[in-house]
Amino acid sequence: MAHTKLTYPYKLPELGFDYAALEPSIDARTMDIHFNKHHGGYVNKLNAALEGRAELQRHDLVTLLGNLDAVPESIRQAVRNNGGGHLNHFLFWQILKPGGASAPQGELRRAIEGKLGSFDAFKEEFSQAAMNRFGSGWAWLVITAAGELKVISTPNQDAPSMTGDVPLLGLDVWEHAYYLHYQNRRDEYVANFWNVVNWDVVGHFFEQHR
Repeated sequence: MAHTKLTYPYKLPELGFDYAALEPSIDARTMDIHFNKHHGGYVNKLNAALEGRAELQRHDLVTLLGNLDAVPESIRQAVRNNGGGHLNHFLFWQILKPGGASAPQGELRRAIEGKLGSFDAFKEEFSQAAMNRFGSGWAWLVITAAGELKVISTPNQDAPSMTGDVPLLGLDVWEHAYYLHYQNRRDEYVANFWNVVNWDVVGHFFEQHR
């Protein structure tokens, strides 16, 4: 579902679990505000930016974000910010869905170990990408355009697809994702993120694109 083509008019997806389902790692109030207010705001602003732009509405969101130079300058930043916000969160909620494996399995596990040394080494590299992102942004595990697994980070709501990467796992390190519960303790939020990753979903994304 994560790489389903998202098309205009855009809408919030079904969350698929209760706001409290990720506690204590992510609290219910943060989930409610994050999903409805922040993600909902990106959707509304993206639709507003594209209103009356039939030539842009016909493209799916990944295509649109991968060709921002073709978007009129007057709305380009709005499409970048809010389109990336929608796409990033659309994936984020899926990889947090409760009930899956707590560690990667099968081909994904072997690929992580082959490219990044070990699962623990990958977690450390990913966590450092999340911690070292200055200000707002994301940490990612992606498949690059060359077909390799790589840990990256992006600023603000920039999406990996803007540079041709396919996201498998993402962590939102905007303050709105954690500040109500963790305040300035981003390190604690990042550490607890590993308790709520659904590796079955991440593995499915990998199988779709390897």
